[in-house]
Amino acid sequence: MPEPINVADKAPKTMYEKIWDAHFVHQEPGQAALLYVDRHLMHEVTSPQAFEGLKIAGRPIRNAGSILATLDHCVPTRLADRINLPDRIGAKQVQTMIDNCAEHGLTLYDMQSRNNGIIHVVVPEHGFVHPGMTTVCGDSHTATHGAFGALAFGIGTSEVEHVMATQCLPQSKSKTMLVKVDGKLSKFSTAKDIALAIIGEIGTAGGNGYVIEYAGEAISALSM
Repeated sequence: MPEPINVADKAPKTMYEKIWDAHFVHQEPGQAALLYVDRHLMHEVTSPQAFEGLKIAGRPIRNAGSILATLDHCVPTRLADRINLPDRIGAKQVQTMIDNCAEHGLTLYDMQSRNNGIIHVVVPEHGFVHPGMTTVCGDSHTATHGAFGALAFGIGTSEVEHVMATQCLPQSKSKTMLVKVDGKLSKFSTAKDIALAIIGEIGTAGGNGYVIEYAGEAISALSM
């Protein structure tokens, strides 16, 4: 007698659910799931303590090729200030990042590199993140990579260390929300205006616990 078919297994899946299922590694009862991480983006502010934690624990980086680093948070906009960084703490963070990347063989776009820039701009410029990937960075703007069809998480320093050591991220599964925006934007309206309008509808906490997928004519018409 054939096994009964679970209708739930045949139900259509959201993009989030497809990416989640493709990267699911393991889950203990009552614990967060472990997700495989394709791309780890890094900068000089949230990484020093993570590298130090690895050193103390004697753990290697699991996959150096999955990491791309740049200097952006403490880098002055004036070229003259880049020779001798005026901020002492920032200068130490920059040098620590340079030393850590050299020690572990990580790709770093430093201030002498023509590729240096803001991490969340550099990454799409070089095609480092693709649709369907999981991506993490110790920065709250990481979710912007969702625009490329990736599942992206902003993480803390302890999680930065965890991902470097295991290439996995502990994560509880979120609910999904579809936001459909139809119609055409006026000449002077932008993606930010859409975001503000959505917040006006659902509130600043309306997306808590959800992964939001955007659809509709107005969304499709936006440039990258």
